[in-house]
Amino acid sequence: MELGIFGGTFHPVHLGHLRAAEEVREALGLARVLFVPAKLPPHKDARAVAPPEVRLDLLRRAVEGNPAFGISDLELGRPGPSYSVDTLRELRAGLAPGDRLWFLVGSDAFREIHTWYRYPEIFALADLAVMSRPPDAAPPAPPAALEGELTPTPGGLRHRSGREVRFVPVTLLDVSATAIRRALVQGRSVRYLVPEAVRGELERLGREHPHWFSGSLT
Repeated sequence: MELGIFGGTFHPVHLGHLRAAEEVREALGLARVLFVPAKLPPHKDARAVAPPEVRLDLLRRAVEGNPAFGISDLELGRPGPSYSVDTLRELRAGLAPGDRLWFLVGSDAFREIHTWYRYPEIFALADLAVMSRPPDAAPPAPPAALEGELTPTPGGLRHRSGREVRFVPVTLLDVSATAIRRALVQGRSVRYLVPEAVRGELERLGREHPHWFSGSLT
């Protein structure tokens, strides 16, 4: 089985997240994509993020109806910050020896992956699917800090651990979580930016809990 792992704050989940996951799933022939919401992202201010149980509920509503999408809430029960390497290790432990993990990351995140907590272990645990959108559709250059660790292949790169880095172009949807949060705080519609299954609840939360969405508008 080939399983994709898509982590993030999902604050909030939107159509760009879902479409990118669907295109990676199709391009790599993945059996399933698991969305993994972070409890306390190490690079974000927790005070500016809606409670994890709220983001989890919205994510569940968003992926319902797609049998190839699932959710893991393992990061929500873990104390302290959410580190990708810990998540991948836990998920790997539950798989059969022949199963393959693909870690979905954006091209910006890939350029900075050498700054992540225990990043060499990420390559030991999973192959990477690097998502790029126009006008940044060309495969990003490997981080200079990883020189000597990655070699070119016909489909992307190979890490010295033997894991693949595959570049997957995905459709540009001009949707950003920041713009959605701004619209919610201002009481404007988010129709056609988020799945219809979550739109009504999101707009209600924006009215009743604007502080969840106003702390990270830049």
